[in-house]
This record gives sequence, structure tokens and C-alpha cells, in this order.
Amino acid sequence: MGMPAFQKHRSRRSQRRHLALTHKAGNGNAGISKTQKPAFPTTAFAKLKSRRCQRRHFTGFMHGLGLFSFIFFFFACVLLLLRRLLSCHSAAPVAPSGRPAPAPGAASSSPSPDSDIQDIYMAFRGIHDADPLDPSVLLLQDRHRSHFVDTEQLQDVLRPRQQMRAFLSMWRLDSRIRPYVIRAGFYGIYRLGHIIIDWPLITCLVERWRPETHTFHVPLGETTITLQDVAIILGLRIDGPAVTGTYMVDVAELCGDLLGVTPPADALRGLTISIRWLCQQLSTPAADADEVALERSARGFILALIGSFLFPDKKGVHVHLCFLPLLRDLTLTSTYSWGGAVLAHTYRELCRASLERRCGISGCITLIQLWSWERLHVGRPDFGRSVPFAAPPLPHGLHDDDVDGVDEDVVDGLPVQHGVHPEADADVAPEPALPLGCRWRVPLTRVLNPSGVLLLYRDQLDAQTSDQVLWQPYVGEVVDRLPALCLADQDIWRTMSPLICFEIVEWHRPERVLRQFGLHQGIPPACSYDHQLHRVDARGRHQPDWATYHAPYIALWDSRAARVITSPPSVGLMDSQDPYMLWYRRITRRFMTPQLHRDDMRFHTTAGSMNVMVNRRHG
Repeated sequence: MGMPAFQKHRSRRSQRRHLALTHKAGNGNAGISKTQKPAFPTTAFAKLKSRRCQRRHFTGFMHGLGLFSFIFFFFACVLLLLRRLLSCHSAAPVAPSGRPAPAPGAASSSPSPDSDIQDIYMAFRGIHDADPLDPSVLLLQDRHRSHFVDTEQLQDVLRPRQQMRAFLSMWRLDSRIRPYVIRAGFYGIYRLGHIIIDWPLITCLVERWRPETHTFHVPLGETTITLQDVAIILGLRIDGPAVTGTYMVDVAELCGDLLGVTPPADALRGLTISIRWLCQQLSTPAADADEVALERSARGFILALIGSFLFPDKKGVHVHLCFLPLLRDLTLTSTYSWGGAVLAHTYRELCRASLERRCGISGCITLIQLWSWERLHVGRPDFGRSVPFAAPPLPHGLHDDDVDGVDEDVVDGLPVQHGVHPEADADVAPEPALPLGCRWRVPLTRVLNPSGVLLLYRDQLDAQTSDQVLWQPYVGEVVDRLPALCLADQDIWRTMSPLICFEIVEWHRPERVLRQFGLHQGIPPACSYDHQLHRVDARGRHQPDWATYHAPYIALWDSRAARVITSPPSVGLMDSQDPYMLWYRRITRRFMTPQLHRDDMRFHTTAGSMNVMVNRRHG
């Protein structure tokens, strides 16, 4: 039988009285004194004391935890308030070093040694805000990749998606198809071939790409890929109608008419077609094929080349059929602005990769890498031997150095014998002149410039000097030996017009990089960031006629000749105290890595400590 409930909940005083009476009845004593404590059982008293102590300790712990949380929350609010006040204060006129600018006409005072020591100490402790002092230009800094790099939340390299090597290994260009590819204007792209991508270099460039301005922000100013670079490096046409059209096509009818075959369901994914299937069906025309069959095979080759090199999708294994109607007449195909379309697509992919935490990038990645090799010192390889500005016609016996991507003893993706031209035929047309990008299809070395390290690339760009940027690389003998197509449209290289590629519309901003054209660079006009225009894509849009949808922008492109920017010629290098540089240092983020950054067992950056003193000098 259990103990009654009133005994379980008896108070301590009643328990003492009960024990005293029990003791008196047992030994016959007159009683116990009031000061004498009854002899509690050892086990019961220990349990009672242990529970009370536990409750007391737990209550004290909870009170302490609440007090600590309150103090932490209070100081966090104070810090947020101070940061808001500092950000509001930065809207006032400030010098490039971050201190209030002197009044107009007042003499600038030299920085004191105490402030130098304070800046160096703050940089060493990591107390350094590298974000722009004037946020009026870079409106997306909080979403930009550089913001996450600064907080060390994003240290992985991007993985470009490109399948040019696989395409060349599956499809060898037949000598009978080559004239059609030349007529359409894509032979230079084919001869450029596959070049191994330097992933850390692409990642480093994406970290400095700004969607608001469509430029790379390097320490010496803004620079970008322009229509001039596309024409000279890739040899694509710039002037001409915009590459646009409709997605409302009958796949079976279109492919049967222009390719001569109807793709099965497993070769299609929406309005895209498998590049591998195109290679299997059209790469080997019959020996007695007529001109119609050869032209269909040429269309399939150009379509696969477009999907593998110029406009690759996320995986690089499918190509959109919207390009196929533009290949109906190959002579008319060569008149379109393929260079403008490639640049628009490249801009869009750079904008997407530079925001948030993207892990990959598509588009014409080879163009980005070759542009960097031509203009910047970071990651640029050296020629292993003396070579002309462009690759020799039908090169053979090339060797792979695991950097430039030239396959050993391979031409057009297939093995050849030394001393034998795979297309040596009396009926084959002579090799046309090749664009500038083909000069990198030779053995390259990395002795003088290490590569493949993202942290090293960031440090090299942070410590960039004026002699490490080639603002005008296309001069002298390089220009003299370029094919006529590369220089045919130079009168619109500086047009301030929208670039169009079906659903994509991106603005060309040469007014921000006039030094690339040998002109004086002033403070550029403000450019608005159209968020709604960047959100327009082909996802869920399978019916619209993009020529009608983007008619206002197409009209602006048609008037491109009247929208060319001009400026006086530049004389020498720009001074660090030039008005443009003073403005630029306020609106941009020049450094990617924290100043005086130290990381155990890894590469230690050196640009930060130097830039502290540079900032003080400019202050």
C-alpha cells in the first residue's frame, strides 16, 4: 500500500514534529530541546538537499544567461547604429582615403604618422571596410560575389561549362564542307578550337565584374570586353542586323528542311537538340553527296559549333534550334551581327555569375580568357617559342603543355601523322587569314608567371601597377596581319547601343573604357541598371517573337552608327590624381582580399600592406 498523499506533501516542520514524537515514545525521554535538530535519515536528507541545490543552481544559471543575452543584444544594436551613422556620414564629400575632403581652395594637409599607424593597425586587425565609399554606382554590392568573398563565405572557383573539346573529337571537318563554313563566317571560330580554361582566372575576373556598368573594376580603372575585342580575337562580324527571331518553330519541319533529318524525341529537350545526335547524323556526308546534302551537313556543323563554343547552355550538350532559321542562306548568315550577339550573351552570363553564390558559369568563356591574356598580366602564359601573331595554316605536330589546351599530335580533334596535312588536297581552297585568338594555339609556358591559384590572382590584381595593363594591345604588326573581317567594322566599335541575342539585351558601355581606344577617359555619365531587363529570359517563354518583344532596342541598334562616343586622344598614362581616378576610388571596391591578410599554412598576400600606404599617399 502506498503512502497517503498528505504524508507525501507534509511540510518540513511537521516532519520534524513527527520524528520528535516518535523518538520520545521510543526511548521514554522527556523530549528533545527546541534547538536540537532531529536525526533525519541520511538518505532522505541528502536527496532533499541535492534537489534544492539543483533548483538554486539552475535558477542562477538561467538568470545569468538572460543577463548575458541582454548585454549581447544591447551591444549589437549599438554597433548597428554606429554602422548606420558611418554609412550616412560617407555620403558627404570624402577623399579617396576615406577622410573628409578639404574645402574647395583649401590646401591639403599631409597625413600624420599617428593616422598612418592607426590605419595599419586597423588593417592588421581586419578592421577594414573595402566596400565603396560612394554607393551611388554599385547598387548591388550587398548581393555581389565580392561581398561574400570578403566575409570568407565563398572561396571555391567557378566551373565554366564548355564542350568544345568533345565536339572536335566527335566531328572532323570534311574538306568539302569547309567552303560553306568559311562563307558563313565561322571558320575562325573552328580554327581557334579548344583552349583549356584557367578556372581560377575566370573566377577572379567574375569577382570584379559589375552588372551595373558591364565593366571589370580593377585598381587602375574600368576595363571591359568590347566589340573591338570580339572582332579581333574571334573574327566575328559586328555590323549587321541583330541576331533575333522567334521561338515559334515546327521542329520536325524545320530540321527536315534545313538538316535533311528529323530528330527523335530522345534527341530533343524542349526547343534544344543534342549536339551528339547532330554529330552522329551529319558528320560524315556520303562520298557522292550533292551540294544540297553538303550544305545541310555544313548547317549541322555550324549549329553544333554555336552550341559548343559561342552560346553553350548550362551543360554544353544541347543547342537551341532558334539559331537554325538564321542558317538557311549561309551567305546571308555572314551578314548578321554575330559578334554583338556573343558579347550580349557573355555579358548576361557574367552578370549572373557575379551575383549571389553561383557555382558555375556558361557562355563564351574562351573569349573572356583570351581577352584577359591580351590585356592583363594576371595568369598570362608565355609563348614557348617564337611564333607569328596567328597560328600557321593547318598546324600539325602540336604538343600539349596542359595549359593552352592544344592536343598532342592532333589537328581538328583527331590524331595526325607528322609532316602530313590531313586536308592536303589539290581541290581544297587556300587557308584564309585567322583572327588574333588563334595565336594562342601554340605551346605555352608558365615559367615567369605562375597560374591556377585563385588567392594569387586576387593578390596580383590588388597590387596591379600601371605597366601591367595593356590598354591598346592591337597595334603595329598585330593589326597589319589581321584579316579584313576583323577590321571591317571599326567605325562602330565605340557605339553606345544595346547588344541583342534573342531574349537577351545588354548595353555596350565604351564611354567607361575610352582608354582602350586611345582616347582620354573622363568621369563617365551615370548609367541606370534596369533590373527588369535583366530578368527577361527564355525560361517559361516558348512562344514570343523576340524581334517584336524587343523592337525598341532593335531600333536603337539599327541607329548604332549615330551613337558612337568620341573624346580627345589620350597622352601618356593617367595620373593617380586625375579627376577620373579620384572619382573612381570613391565609387568602387579596389581590393578583394583583406589588407595584411594572414592565413596559416597558405599563401600570404602582400598587396594589402602596400595599399595601406598607397591610400595614405592619395589621401
